[in-house]
Amino acid sequence: MSARIYNRIAVFRAEVGMTRKALAEKVGVNPQTIGFLERGDYNPSLELALRVSQVFKVPIELLFSFTPFPSVAATLLGQESDDALQG
Repeated sequence: MSARIYNRIAVFRAEVGMTRKALAEKVGVNPQTIGFLERGDYNPSLELALRVSQVFKVPIELLFSFTPFPSVAATLLGQESDDALQG
């Protein structure tokens, strides 16, 4: 059994206004595959993970991880708390 791989594909797609279909075309897969990846129903091959990271021009570890990523809200709230402590 393989370990679950968490990802931020949906976050990066939303940031640049890209549809699942557009990303799928860029990496050469079916749009359903992008949905499966985003929901964690499917772990990407190394090749697919590298292609996705190249589309967004980020290191692979910003998109994929063996541990869950903190939510965007938690990250923002953490930064606000840090700012309040420093300010």
